[in-house]
Amino acid sequence: MLVNGKWVAKWQPVQAKDEKGGFVRQNSSFRNWITPDGSPGPTGEGGFEAEPGRYHLYVALICPWASRTLIGRSLKGLEDVISVSVVEPELSDHGWRFAEPDELNGITYLHELYTRTDPMISGRATVPVLWDKKRGTIVNNESAEILRMMNSAFGDLADPTFDLYPADLREEIDALNARIYPSLNNGVYRAGFATTQVAYEEAFHQVFAMLGELEAHLGDGRPFLLGDRVTEADVRLFVTLVRFDVAYHGLFKCNLRRLADYPALSEYQARFLALPGVRETVSVDHIKRGYYSVKALNPTGIVPLGPELPASLAA
Repeated sequence: MLVNGKWVAKWQPVQAKDEKGGFVRQNSSFRNWITPDGSPGPTGEGGFEAEPGRYHLYVALICPWASRTLIGRSLKGLEDVISVSVVEPELSDHGWRFAEPDELNGITYLHELYTRTDPMISGRATVPVLWDKKRGTIVNNESAEILRMMNSAFGDLADPTFDLYPADLREEIDALNARIYPSLNNGVYRAGFATTQVAYEEAFHQVFAMLGELEAHLGDGRPFLLGDRVTEADVRLFVTLVRFDVAYHGLFKCNLRRLADYPALSEYQARFLALPGVRETVSVDHIKRGYYSVKALNPTGIVPLGPELPASLAA
C-alpha cells in the first residue's frame, strides 16, 4: 500500500478489520464528479466538464466494482467518448500492474496514478479509476459514483436508451442497493477475507439469505429487479452473480450453493448478459486468474479448471 506517496509493503487483501476479525473495506480517496457543465457534483470540486475524448477509465476485468463502470459505459453508448485501459488480472506485490507500460501515462503500476494526483497519498490503489487527460489527475475512484456519472453526466453524448437511475425509481433503487451491498456484493468479500470463524459465518449466512431472497423476488417472472426496466441496481447485482460460481463459491468459501442452483437468478444473469455490450465486459479467464492469484487465499497460485459454465459464459 501507499504511505505518504511511497509504496511500502507487498499488496495485501485485508488492510483493516473490525473487532470480530471481519473485513473492512477502504473508503475511496477521490470523489470529484464529471457534470454536463463542469459544475461541482454531490462531492468534490468543479471543473470536470463532460467532453468527448477527455476522460479515461482504468479497470480490472476481475473486479466487480470496475465492471460496474464498464457496463455503464456500454449501456450508455460511451465507448467512443471514454477510452479504457485494462490492467493484468493477477495482482502483483505492487498491486495492479500493466503488461506493458500504459500507453496514456507510461506507468507500470496503477499506484503511480495515485501519486501523480497526490504525491503524499496514503492507502490502497484500487480500480476503477476515472482519469482526466486534460488536467492530468484522477477525477474519481468510487465505482458507485462513476456508474452514476456514466448514466447522467454526458448528456447528448450518451445513448438515452437506458436510464439506470430514473427519478421515479430512485427511492426503490437506493433501498435495494442499501440491502444488497452489505449482505451480498461486499458480503462475499467479508466471507472470503474473514480472519475469524465468527466473522466468516456471519457473512456466509448473510450471503445466502440474500441470494434466497433475490431468487424469490425474481421468481415472479419479472425480467429485472424493478420490473421491465434495467437500473443500476441490476448492474450492481449482476457483477457479483457472474463471479459467484467461478470465484466466490470456491475461493471465498461461499459454498452452500452455486448460482447454478438458483433457477430464477441463473435466468436473470443470462438475460442481463444479453444486454448490449455487457458480454464484452466479462472475462471468465481474467476473473479466475485474478482471484486465484491472491496469495493470502491461494498460496500455490493453482487456478481450478472448473466449474462447468452455462453456454452464455463458456463462449
